[in-house]
Amino acid sequence: MAAEADRIELTEDELRAIAGYAAECARRVLPLFEQSLPADRRPRDAIDAAGAFAGGGRRTAALRRSAWAAYKAAQEAGSPAAADAARAASHAAAAAFLHPLASAHQVRHVLGAAAHAARAKELASGDRGDTAGFLDWASGHAPAAVTAVLGRLPAAPDGGGRVGELIRRLDAALRD
Repeated sequence: MAAEADRIELTEDELRAIAGYAAECARRVLPLFEQSLPADRRPRDAIDAAGAFAGGGRRTAALRRSAWAAYKAAQEAGSPAAADAARAASHAAAAAFLHPLASAHQVRHVLGAAAHAARAKELASGDRGDTAGFLDWASGHAPAAVTAVLGRLPAAPDGGGRVGELIRRLDAALRD
């Protein structure tokens, strides 16, 4: 358990804004998953649940379950791009459960949907230019709550492969 000094303030309004931002990022790549498995609604349901929470809904066990269901959908996706699109949806629903801990790991929860969405676009197109464009979009569309919360957290941690690299790039851009 973290000591009191290791905690950050995190309001419900901030959680809602972060979840809404994450849902918006994930929604932009949802077609990549739906082209692969058109009848599988788990990623869409996770994005919709995150959006409902962002719009004032309750943070429920069903919201958490939708995050896990989208994560499982990623494991069944027909392509790497579709898998990252489903992971973006999973991160969107999970963003509602960000912990108020001053941990670099929490940066992954704030920016995970955006990074997986960027990776999905990159994999779908084979063009890292698409990734840069998406990260520019994500940076420009991040609400003030995202940058405020990131300002209370340490910088994104090392590791995590390409998605970790994308998280660090977006984190750095949002802290400038």
